[in-house]
Amino acid sequence: MGRLFGTDGIRGIANADLDAQLAFSVGQAAAAVLSKGKNKRPFITIGKDTRISSDMLEAALIAGICSSGADVMPLGVVPTPAVAYITRVSGADAGIVISASHNPYEYNGIKIFNSQGFKLSDELELEIERLVLSDTKISLKKSSDMGRVVSGSNRYLQMYVDKLASLSEDIAGYKVIIDCANGATARTAEMLFSRLPVELTLISDKPNGTNINDCCGSTNTEALSKSVISSGADIGIAFDGDGDRCIIVDENGNIVDGDRIMAICGYDMKKKGKLKNNTIVATVYSNLGFRVFAENNDIKLVAAAVGDRNVLEMMQKVGANLGGEQSGHLIFLDDASTGDGQLAALKFLNVLASSQKTVSELVAQVPQYPQLLRSIPIEGGNAVKEAVMANEALKKCIRDAEKELGDTGRVLVRPSGTEALIRVMVEARDESKAETIACRLVDFIKNQVCK
Repeated sequence: MGRLFGTDGIRGIANADLDAQLAFSVGQAAAAVLSKGKNKRPFITIGKDTRISSDMLEAALIAGICSSGADVMPLGVVPTPAVAYITRVSGADAGIVISASHNPYEYNGIKIFNSQGFKLSDELELEIERLVLSDTKISLKKSSDMGRVVSGSNRYLQMYVDKLASLSEDIAGYKVIIDCANGATARTAEMLFSRLPVELTLISDKPNGTNINDCCGSTNTEALSKSVISSGADIGIAFDGDGDRCIIVDENGNIVDGDRIMAICGYDMKKKGKLKNNTIVATVYSNLGFRVFAENNDIKLVAAAVGDRNVLEMMQKVGANLGGEQSGHLIFLDDASTGDGQLAALKFLNVLASSQKTVSELVAQVPQYPQLLRSIPIEGGNAVKEAVMANEALKKCIRDAEKELGDTGRVLVRPSGTEALIRVMVEARDESKAETIACRLVDFIKNQVCK
């Protein structure tokens, strides 16, 4: 992990950690790096979510890119996976997303896809980072060598929606409520799902720049659950701010997380002979119940480190075409190069329709162990998080907890790759034991390690 680029690009509070000057420099450096060894000017796409700071950062990035002699096509507000798709089909050299995903509106971020719609390699990210952080002056192009802003984004966005719609099967008759998190899918969800034979209601679909992910979306499904129950809907679907995550709510208002969505879709793919190598890539956070389900159905479950980049790298390594995270970031690699919440929703709806069951009946076959997640705020940046994780007393405390649980659960303590947090996860068959151990670890970190 570099000084600027973390596990999911550059991320921070707008105009504190990430301002227009930095965005301009990143745009310049990206264009300069992408132009190396090429006899034509680079072509870059840019998409953004609905944060109030996204317009500012978009303008700065475009200025930086054009000043270094690359052309750019602004896509406006679009989901992150749409940027990946459009970058690939338009023949662009790279795609840039301005978003902080599930974070509050004060945050924003910059992440870059390569020409194939995959996250930019670590090597290229570091090359861009070195240019941004060094004293090297990137020459400004003059006259006809300057880059231009090109049009055509609406046509490509329609292609993206058409592609998703073509993957829908016979899902007629369902009453569906979709929570757009006041984010990027507020632009695309109606375009896509209104074409399907379902009774559709959208909520949290009126972004104002400051309400993205605010008590809505995949990280807060309370409003969606209430809407599903009060309206008698068959299913609720929640996306996050940039549309790369999907969480399901059943007809009783209960959450169906990414693990269970993967389990259901993966088992259906296996029955149809479409699950490559009978393998699903999950993460170290994945619920033990998911592992039990996979073992009982002869599916190999491979654990990657947390983060969609790590999941994708593991999928490519083991030859899997399905992987993802409990958070709802799911990658169907045969159809998309990155996680796509709307695609995941369609895949789940297809399986639901063919099962002729309710959502709760369908997911009941995937057990869930009690799992407690706690987050501890940490001041001082990555260096402090690394020092906390290196603390020998904490390591012993974790070993003692693991010994206490034995084969009946597990413990995971890790630094967040995108936020100033240390995360504690405790999983056990006995929820009270999980609660006791989680509280003990959190108290130890707060009062002993961080004191």
